[in-house]
Amino acid sequence: MATFQLRRTAPLSPDEAWRRLTTWPRHGEAVPLTRMTVTTPPPTGEGTRIVARTGLGPLSFDDPMDVTVWRPPADGSPGFCRLEKRGRVVTGWAEIEVRPGPGGRARVVWREEIGVRFLPSVFETVLARAGRRVFGRAVNRLLRRA
Repeated sequence: MATFQLRRTAPLSPDEAWRRLTTWPRHGEAVPLTRMTVTTPPPTGEGTRIVARTGLGPLSFDDPMDVTVWRPPADGSPGFCRLEKRGRVVTGWAEIEVRPGPGGRARVVWREEIGVRFLPSVFETVLARAGRRVFGRAVNRLLRRA
């Protein structure tokens, strides 16, 4: 399993940063070659199921995830969301934390542990670097676009 963490400070309220990061279909606009589908009825909460379809044509795979913790920011308390990856190809988890930062800005921490079945452990460092790069760009895009 490869683990990485991203930290960002955005000129947004914590509520707005949370909304931008947890509107799941938007992730498909920010992550290359990926389409996101929420397969459970709204609103998002514990038990919400999301499927990321990544790839091109026959070289695609599904990455199903379940929301296992859902605590939006409220009254100055940080927001926290945990996703468990339940796929046949991609395993692991992701956590999103959004808290008040200096000057009314939002502080975001994205942590992820990702595994790819059948990928030898010698590639974990490369996988962590790639994850940090891909998701770093995605988080930046999500926070920049309304």
